[in-house]
Amino acid sequence: MEVSTNQDYGSKTMTKVKQRKDTLLARLKQNKIAYFSLWFLIILHLIVFLGPFFWTINPEELQEVGSLAGWSLQHPFGTDDLSRDVFARMLHGGRVTLLVGLAAMLFALLIGTLVGACAGYFGKFVESVLMRITEAMMAIPNFFFVLVALTVLGTSPVMVVVVIALCGWMEIARVVYGETLKWKEYEFVEAANASGARSIRILTKYIIPQIIPSIIVSGTLTIAAAILTESAISYLGLGIQPPTPTWGNMLQNSQQYIWTAPVLGILPGAAITIVVLAYNFLGDGLRDALDPKYVKK
Repeated sequence: MEVSTNQDYGSKTMTKVKQRKDTLLARLKQNKIAYFSLWFLIILHLIVFLGPFFWTINPEELQEVGSLAGWSLQHPFGTDDLSRDVFARMLHGGRVTLLVGLAAMLFALLIGTLVGACAGYFGKFVESVLMRITEAMMAIPNFFFVLVALTVLGTSPVMVVVVIALCGWMEIARVVYGETLKWKEYEFVEAANASGARSIRILTKYIIPQIIPSIIVSGTLTIAAAILTESAISYLGLGIQPPTPTWGNMLQNSQQYIWTAPVLGILPGAAITIVVLAYNFLGDGLRDALDPKYVKK
């Protein structure tokens, strides 16, 4: 009867989670900035990922109009110092920058969720080892760690993603750790333990689904940090290398033309700033909307 009762409790909890998801958009609408950020990011991602199928100019192709040409119908953002179409480079560079941010975020979520859940659930020696590693990583200045790691390991796109993710999982691990400590004390988890369920099943079926809202919020904030980090290291020449365009290395290439052709730096710089702000606003809005104590104002 106890197991049945707790299974019913678990079912009710999952039902509440579904109801919260059903009202997520309505709650998010209460935060105008977060709601606008959501639609802005959706539209931007569609433009960046689908745009190259319609704007078919090769971002590395030299244009007949020459270098540093002004805006025109053929080249809406003009050309750069090597007479390449800036609009095409913004589309392709945005695709790379956003993909790196997304991939780094997913990898960081995987590591952080695994470390935090295992530390919170198993406790004792496992908790001590994993959380001390987490604290040690947090004590290292992330940006300098990224610079050193990429200098030693290389600057391939895969390595850039891995290094950024390795510097972004610690906050996620701490959030998941705290949530796991809370949820593992609930009766339906104890009932699953008493029934002989394996630890992996308990984590994946009973605990992690309850902390998905916190993981989603952490993901939006992590992708913003990953995009900013990739842009910074690319600007310094240690990120994605030319001829592959990214918003970061477009900034690097344009710095010597800041007075003669300021648009070359303004466009990628503004894109990075706006996208990072939008993800941060969205993360703040999701934190409120996914809060079980949310009260409509």
